Amino acid sequence: MWALIVLGCVVGTILSLALLYVIVVFVSAALVNPDKEYEKHSGYYRWLLNSATWFAVRGARIKLHANGVEKIPKGRFLVVGNHLSNWDPILTWYVMPRAKLSFISKEGNFHIPAFGRIIRRCCFKVIDRGDARESLKTLHRAAEMIRKDEVNYGIYPEGTRNREPEKGLLPFHNGVFKIAQQANVPIVVVAVRGTEKVAGNFPWHKTDVYLDICDVIPPEEHVKRRTQEIGARVEADLKAVL
Repeated sequence: MWALIVLGCVVGTILSLALLYVIVVFVSAALVNPDKEYEKHSGYYRWLLNSATWFAVRGARIKLHANGVEKIPKGRFLVVGNHLSNWDPILTWYVMPRAKLSFISKEGNFHIPAFGRIIRRCCFKVIDRGDARESLKTLHRAAEMIRKDEVNYGIYPEGTRNREPEKGLLPFHNGVFKIAQQANVPIVVVAVRGTEKVAGNFPWHKTDVYLDICDVIPPEEHVKRRTQEIGARVEADLKAVL
């Protein structure tokens, strides 16, 4: 009898804490201006993002195999890689919890309830894929944020999710490498495999996801190079792993 009472108290406490956490997340998200582009990083909202990610990875039954994490620079950098699903950026910042990694992303992600406002407050930036001039302005602003030591940025040269990875990488938008050139920081090349299977496996099966830090290109090896040359190196790095 006492064992059941204790168990009931424990379960009740856990459920109450979970409910409280959800309330905190949504109330905090509601305080974020959805029309503002934030220029100052918030440690509190970064904690919300990282903690929510921790729960999401476990809830989605993802078994992450991360390799080469020791290669990640301690200072500022730009992350680039292949793109298979919405889990790619989530798992990338998951393995870099102290890096203050933000992403340049499509507008639709900023309209996801609570999540969209939290990433906005963590200095994530919207990119307009249909407007080259506005896209370039976004890249310039991201480089400036890195130079100011606010956050690191991640962006996908393929521009969108690759729905047929067996056919190879999508053509690169090499202009994204200008962020690293203008900020004079390393380029961290990340290869992911398996994220496209998460949605199909959930909830009955776990998903093995592999994330490899396959190269770190220092500034002295890319600043004076053409973006096409950088893209060719990144593509070769990814193909060697994928």
